[in-house]
Amino acid sequence: MKISILTYGSRGDVQPFLALAIGLQKRGHEVTLAAPHRFANFVAQYNIPFAPLAGDPEEISKAFNDAGHNAVKMIRAIGDYVNSIALDVTRGAFAACEDADLIVHSFLFTTGAHSLARARGIPDVSIQTFPIFAPTREYPPVALSSLPRGALSYFGHWLDTQVFWYGGNSGYNQKRKQHPDVFSFDLFWPFDEKPPRRATPLLFAVSPTALPPAREWAGRVDVTGYFFLDAPDTFTPSAELTSFLEAGPPPICVTFGSMIHRDADRIAEIMLESIHQAGQRAIILTGWDGWGGRVSSGDFLFLESAPHDWLLPRCKAIIHHGGAGTTAAGLRAGIPNIVIPFGGDQLFWGERVRAIGAGPRPVRVRALTAPRLTSALAAIEDAALCARVRLVGQKVRREDGVGSAIRVVESRLVG
Repeated sequence: MKISILTYGSRGDVQPFLALAIGLQKRGHEVTLAAPHRFANFVAQYNIPFAPLAGDPEEISKAFNDAGHNAVKMIRAIGDYVNSIALDVTRGAFAACEDADLIVHSFLFTTGAHSLARARGIPDVSIQTFPIFAPTREYPPVALSSLPRGALSYFGHWLDTQVFWYGGNSGYNQKRKQHPDVFSFDLFWPFDEKPPRRATPLLFAVSPTALPPAREWAGRVDVTGYFFLDAPDTFTPSAELTSFLEAGPPPICVTFGSMIHRDADRIAEIMLESIHQAGQRAIILTGWDGWGGRVSSGDFLFLESAPHDWLLPRCKAIIHHGGAGTTAAGLRAGIPNIVIPFGGDQLFWGERVRAIGAGPRPVRVRALTAPRLTSALAAIEDAALCARVRLVGQKVRREDGVGSAIRVVESRLVG
């Protein structure tokens, strides 16, 4: 069968779906992965057919970080950029689905991809890397993670869905008038039962160890486990990385992934000084932010990137922003996670890390100080915490998120 996968965002939004594409291809399906064009070379390493989409997710990252934990600002900022590239992205995505028998879609394609599938009379599956579109009293919505459990949390989830639907579709009629050749169909919500079409399956590509399924999700949401993508067999660590690892005790890994923050210098200085004062070594994965061109030393190694599945088991702990993918990698490695959320769903994941005993309480990036980071670093010396997170790692490594998702996808193809 021909399956098209549509995703958009940073590497953390693309990598899980590449893992799924590889799994589906191994099962004999013809798979096309549509994602931002900057990931073409990354996907090419795994021999998955790639459909490049317009725009630069780095711009979304900047808007995302400027909005911080303000849900209204976040939606407005991301919405403005998405609207500016919507026409070109839609054309590319639709072309990628031209001969598809099924469409798999992530967060930003939730409504559009489902409506396209509906118009073409083919099934679709929604896969999210965080819990959304499934109200529950057990967890707060990721954009309002400070809400208490209970009725307020349930209302917050409902509100999130309304904002997504009305905010995301507010300009659709105008686009339809301007470009009827592209926006040629009505929009539908995927998770409503409207016979004869069944509700679209909703999957959370998250470990049930980190996010035990809520009671309200029974029968309508699958919490599959993380979608892990291991480093290609061709990966060989540089001599610099190998030498650093061999020169002393296991280091701390510091990574903020694709996050770009206007106060990056202050954050970097706090990190370096606090790690030094704690007597630790560190490998800093600089990502998109670059860390101001800082140079390596005996205690600090700066690298643009390294495969998490290879590096993290060789580290003592990880300091990160709380992105879904990085959180997954940290938990899988079974090492303490210190989460410094920048915005969006990251505080939610930081709180989940704390709740399952895999790290200390998260410290929001705007509240980060040397004493707070020093306190968090002290927690990674706690033997009980280290034992708990090793157990979490064992459980996560036993899960098969890709396999569970493939079973749902294939059931849609035959059902």
